[in-house]
Amino acid sequence: MNWVILIIAGLFEVGFASCLGKVKQTSGSEMYYWFAGFLICLTISMLLLIKATQTLPIGTAYAVWTGIGAVGTVLMGILVFKDPVSFWKIFFISTLIGSVIGLKAVSN
Repeated sequence: MNWVILIIAGLFEVGFASCLGKVKQTSGSEMYYWFAGFLICLTISMLLLIKATQTLPIGTAYAVWTGIGAVGTVLMGILVFKDPVSFWKIFFISTLIGSVIGLKAVSN
């Protein structure tokens, strides 16, 4: 169950990184809404990470949480924010995904 919580925490990390990207692209009241989304996603992500680390090793949990956030944020950038795509970007994202899966496989 804590692995599910950790995955959800990683998805909220993608949410707060994406909101942060929108904060810098907007102005006025819209900027404040994105900033509020950033704070909400940040809080939920951290609380879920704390919950997951009560039973999972901190090193593994943090690495998986960061990996999910990194992969998700890059994919969000490509799909939503129209960031450029290259072979090397996809290659290294793939190796990161493999590393996260590997950490899950070798942890107790």
